[in-house]
Formats: sequence, structure tokens, C-alpha cells
Amino acid sequence: MSQMPEPVREDVAALLGTPILSMRDLGSGHGVGRARATTVDGAVLIKWSVSLSPPTGWPAPLDAEARGLRVLGEAGAIRVPAVLAYAARDSYGELLVTEWIGSDSRVARGAAGQALGERLAVLHRSTAARYGLDHHNYCGATPQPNTPRDSWLVFWREERLNHQLRLAASHGVLPRARRERLERLMSRLDRWIDDASVRPSLIHGDLWGGNWLVDDQGEPVLIDPAAYYGDREAELAMCDLFGGFPTSFWRAYDEAWPPAPGRDDRRPIYQLYHLLNHLNLFGESYGASIDAILRRYVG
Repeated sequence: MSQMPEPVREDVAALLGTPILSMRDLGSGHGVGRARATTVDGAVLIKWSVSLSPPTGWPAPLDAEARGLRVLGEAGAIRVPAVLAYAARDSYGELLVTEWIGSDSRVARGAAGQALGERLAVLHRSTAARYGLDHHNYCGATPQPNTPRDSWLVFWREERLNHQLRLAASHGVLPRARRERLERLMSRLDRWIDDASVRPSLIHGDLWGGNWLVDDQGEPVLIDPAAYYGDREAELAMCDLFGGFPTSFWRAYDEAWPPAPGRDDRRPIYQLYHLLNHLNLFGESYGASIDAILRRYVG
């Protein structure tokens, strides 16, 4: 990622209507730069992208992030950073400004885990008529289609697994045996996923341990969403995949909304999407985990 484009500081000041007193670089990832800016009104988080080449009809990545934060924020279940400004610029790309979430390193994440579990269950009770969302977004750097569907099984097969299958084929990380097993699993999803028992829940969409914080009041905060309406179990499967959630989180969530029968059998099918995404982003180091899941279900 290149250094911050020269106009960013001026653009942030103009959008916020206040001068920038200082800025501190926070590094970059997935083509997005980050910095902490201090104004007379307090600190803000700045993100900028030098790329404005989304798929046709899609929002650009930071636009999609801003929309996702607003969707989650409107649910009122759990804190997310407030979106202060968004702009697209011909000179460098796009710019997103959100509130800065102060954190207290003395507050253990375990202490906030209970609140996170309780509030995530509340978020998941926010529902919609269909699965998906009214716009597409991104899971990490990967385009994530959210075409609304009436069937959760069809949504998971087409908008998630089949989408990743096509990407993997184009990236050359889908050997024949892996593809055949994945196609076989997609054709048999109804053995494990029962449409009649699922309802569209608002989910963060990419909730790994690095995408929740504890603010300076000890309250949990969600960041970097890939939001859509889907099976709440898809969210919990991602939480479980890479860790980063204390025991108090799991206990509180299950007390607030007990698991449905068969959750353990469905979990790897939902984790498969994120493993395929990591395969497409980072390569074959995730192949063995994918193949193990596929062999578990289809031999």
C-alpha cells in the first residue's frame, strides 16, 4: 500500500468541517490504508483506498463497509463505529471516516465476552423477508455477492460456496478431486440444511477474533463488517473457526438463544466458505482443511 495520498488530510478536514491537528499511520491491509487523526473534536479513524474498480454494479469496498456499519448500527443491538463521512475521489479513490473507538488494554476481552454473546443474539433476532442484502459487499478483499434469495439453502450454495468455487477455479487452486467433492457437497446440502428451520438473521458476516474490540467502557464493538441476512449459525461457525472468543461469549449466546439440533453437523459446512475464501486470498495452505471437510461429508 502506498503512502497516504496528499489530498486525504485536506479532504477529511473539509468533510468534517474541522482542521486536522495530527495524524498517525496505522498501516494497511487488503489495499486499504488506515490512520488515526486528531481534531479539536477528538480522534477519528481514516481509511482510504487507491482502487475504485469494483465489479459492475457493486459499491466500492469502503462504500460497502460504510453501508454495512450503518446496517448493523441501525439494529441497535451492539455498538459499531459511527460513520462520519464517506467520499469517492477521482484523484485517488475513496475515503471513509468513522469515530475512533478508544480501548482500555486493562479490560480483559473475557470480561466483555458475556455482553458480546448476549448482544450478538439480539442482533441475530433482526430479520428480513429474504436472505442476502440490498447490495453486494466484500469478505476481506473478496467480492461477496448478496443477491436476495427466498431459500437459505440456495443462497448458501450459489452466493457462497459456488461463488468461491468459481474464484478458486480461476485462481488455479481447485484440483479436480477437490472440485468434484465440492460440487457433490453442494448438490447434497439438503441433507444437513433444512430451509424450514432457518430464518434470515442479520449477521456481521466476517466475525473472527480481530473484528471485535472492547471500548474504554468495557463494552464490545464490532468492526469491518461483511453484513447480510443469513443463518445465524453461519456467524457462529466463523467465530469458532479461528478462535478469539472467550468461554463467556459462547455460554451467554447459547443462554440467550439456545442452539438448534444438528448445529455441530452444520458448522464445518459454514466454515467451508471462509476456508475457501482464505484459499482464494492466501493460497494452498488452506487446502488440507478444505479437503478434510469435504471428505467428511462426501467421502
